[in-house]
Amino acid sequence: MAAAAAIQGLRDRGFDGRIVLVGEESEVPYERPPLSKEYLRGEQGRDVLPVHPEGWYREQDVDLRLGVRATVLDPSGPSVTLEGGERLDADGILLATGGRPRRMPGEPSDRVLYLRVVDDADRLREVVGSGRLVVVGAGFIGAEVAASARSRGAEVTVLEKNDVPLSRAIGEEMGRIYAGIHRDHGVDLRTEDGVAAIEETGDGLVVRTERGGSIETDAVLVGIGIEPNVELAQAVGLQVDNGVVVDGRCETSAPGVFACGDMANHAHPTFGRGIRVEHFDNALKMGTHVAGAMLGETEPFTDPHWFWSDQYDVNLQYAGFAYEWDDIVIRGSMEGLDGVAFYLMEGVLLGALGLNRGRDVRRAMKLIGSRPDPAGLGDEDTDLRTLAVG
Repeated sequence: MAAAAAIQGLRDRGFDGRIVLVGEESEVPYERPPLSKEYLRGEQGRDVLPVHPEGWYREQDVDLRLGVRATVLDPSGPSVTLEGGERLDADGILLATGGRPRRMPGEPSDRVLYLRVVDDADRLREVVGSGRLVVVGAGFIGAEVAASARSRGAEVTVLEKNDVPLSRAIGEEMGRIYAGIHRDHGVDLRTEDGVAAIEETGDGLVVRTERGGSIETDAVLVGIGIEPNVELAQAVGLQVDNGVVVDGRCETSAPGVFACGDMANHAHPTFGRGIRVEHFDNALKMGTHVAGAMLGETEPFTDPHWFWSDQYDVNLQYAGFAYEWDDIVIRGSMEGLDGVAFYLMEGVLLGALGLNRGRDVRRAMKLIGSRPDPAGLGDEDTDLRTLAVG
């Protein structure tokens, strides 16, 4: 997604030079959010996933190198070398290598699944139809897969290490509401529990849990986060810290080498710190921004960040990046799945979490980093657009 957005951004800005897109996957860039939702449930086909059809890249005079890995980065050129030995020299290089799922220890099994690429979703679809599924991790990927599987009639057990899902991201109170949504839809959500062992049987798996449980299942989906793909940058000494470190313009510690998307830890002026965001909207907007930076534009990337997650009949949206908070202001009813939680630190709004309140979350985006009146945030009769940014 980030690479496709950058290519479009370069052409939209009038760049008419050569562009080469190197991708390990054999697919043209595609949207990943449906892999845990509509595509996984069989409501969408592969044909609607690409950001642009393959013909678009030909029209934009883009040299597609798909199914090929870049093995060496030379920032002094700059250049990259592909597997097979071909060297590509450039005026600028964009690293948009994303991430890979964190793996569980133990021997691999074709019934222990991960979800990152479309082929992963194809394997998972076979179970989601009507089988039994154990999901390890109640983060957004795990929760979306659990919701999709339940909507298709599968028996779903979710194992979550923490006592409350997503407590570090949205707080314990909101995490309990989030957990209740899944339990109300028939998910066996087991907190403070994890996988001790997975045993193969003749027709499936048995998951032994750390608290002594035993679960028979057809497959296990592991959703315990991703690791940013930083190897190319790390091998040549670029600054790496929870991703490839980039400045406000998305340039790495090597001039002429840029990074964006899931694997970029970028200096954000609003939050005053480096942050790495693993969401579709960030890849889209950061990719568009980095195109300008590669052409010499100097403005920093200031998007406050936004993402959504559809689970059952609940639309969850989140704006901002609340890494800590000392106050939460509620508008509406979170328990009633119709409200917004605003996260503030010393009066500064850092994040807004909405349940079936997408319009309010989007309006709150302009307030991120400001000191809005808390009473106005919580007052249903106050239009968020009227709150002062100061």
